[in-house]
Amino acid sequence: MAKPPAKRLAKSSKRSGKGQEASSPVSKTLLISAGLFFAVIFSAFVIFTSNRPTSPALIGGPFQMTTHLGTPINEQDLMGKPFLVFFGYTHCPDVCHTTLFEMSEILRALGPKAKINALFVTVDPERDSAEVLKDYLSNFDSRIIGVTGPRSQLEPMLREYRIYAKRAPGNNIDYAVDHTTVVYLMDKNGHFVSPFNVSRRPYDAAHEIEKYL
Repeated sequence: MAKPPAKRLAKSSKRSGKGQEASSPVSKTLLISAGLFFAVIFSAFVIFTSNRPTSPALIGGPFQMTTHLGTPINEQDLMGKPFLVFFGYTHCPDVCHTTLFEMSEILRALGPKAKINALFVTVDPERDSAEVLKDYLSNFDSRIIGVTGPRSQLEPMLREYRIYAKRAPGNNIDYAVDHTTVVYLMDKNGHFVSPFNVSRRPYDAAHEIEKYL
């Protein structure tokens, strides 16, 4: 009496297996279709994003300032030669002095005949007059040009070169200025090339600049 139920159970199991086998091709078809759909969407996204124009960061622009010799200077005066630009101030405890020394070593490695300019733009014009900059820069290569001017002329230049500069708390005489310490390399047309690493062998840095002379 127990055998018939066993047969029915066996038949039921076979029917169940057939059902699973029948559903398997459908599942595979759905997975393949979904995969193709997302592949098409992803490809379209890649094509769309790769064809979008990318705007390079705009560094630099017109300015009207004063040199450490008391003469006016603007962006047109720099045309025809590549130039380095560094923003700092004379009361800077260490970074500015070190960076200017490294810039001087690079300029010396290029040789006295190299057609290149270098700017040291103060972020502290209230203390860094042309006379103060002249005395300070006497310790470095003579091709480094000190740049100062009233705050109304400096602020636009800071924005054009994407420089952060903010006076730290302190009294009216002894205070620090937090500022961006990057050195920029600009080509002979005044266009931004790249941030320039001055903390390396002067010969290696000079060799890189030679490509833009």
